[in-house]
Amino acid sequence: METDALRWFQLVADGYTVTEVSDVFGVSQPGVSRALARLEDEVGTPLLHRQGRVLRMTHAGAAFKRHVDALVNNLDDGLAAVGELVDPESGVVTLAFPLSLGSWLVPNLVGAFRRDHPRVRVALERTAVGEDGRISAQLATRRADLELTAARVAGQGVVWQRVLVEPLVLAVALGHPLAGRDDVALAEVADEPFVLRGAPSGMRQQTLDLCRAAGFEPEIATEADDLPTIRGFVAAGLGVAVVPAQGLRCPTTFARTRLLPLTDAGAQREVGLAWVDGRPLLPSAEAFRRFVLASGAG
Repeated sequence: METDALRWFQLVADGYTVTEVSDVFGVSQPGVSRALARLEDEVGTPLLHRQGRVLRMTHAGAAFKRHVDALVNNLDDGLAAVGELVDPESGVVTLAFPLSLGSWLVPNLVGAFRRDHPRVRVALERTAVGEDGRISAQLATRRADLELTAARVAGQGVVWQRVLVEPLVLAVALGHPLAGRDDVALAEVADEPFVLRGAPSGMRQQTLDLCRAAGFEPEIATEADDLPTIRGFVAAGLGVAVVPAQGLRCPTTFARTRLLPLTDAGAQREVGLAWVDGRPLLPSAEAFRRFVLASGAG
């Protein structure tokens, strides 16, 4: 059925004349009349009958109109929802990100973006720890438009662009002998126990690689799945840990630990934005993508 015919039927049923409907919609009166006649043919029974100068609903028309009202209202709601999505100033962006970027980078980016685009909603999807080098399940299955990653990712159709380079630092307890230093080399803690991320983890592997490059295999005192827990074990004096700086200027004290810059080559990680090429982004998501890439995110 033609949606215009349904809308015209609504108006005529509510008391508008065919002339008034034709004026509102900018079509000819015969065009409105023919559309209403086709609608009745499709339904299979008269919906309107003439009473003086106006058309009134038949019993079938009254029964039909209740459903037409619901249908057209739902249609208008759907069109409005799509309009919000495709409007770059009132759409929704779904962003996937790992926990290690959730306490500083993601809030900074979303806050700065929404200052310029206050009606855009950014829906957040936290990614699970997975195999390094692959996009998240959220991005792969299109649940997310974009993904912030703490390492380079690749795959068929995947585009990744670096946003910033994040330093890696050494976390020690506040009472640790090195806590007063401005920086430190990993070789200086070769004989100390380490707190590491549990496998699989890119951060864990990078820590092991850095220690081996410094000439030692770290003693693993304990493992944890998230940075707050790792810092908690370090604060309790159970070991040292290599952690991302998370936007902090180091050396600094944070969460009852002392964070010290590392002088070791390669003590950093790349943070970037990933998306799937050939999958068109809605205008709001495209605006956010361009914003992140232009931001420098520092």
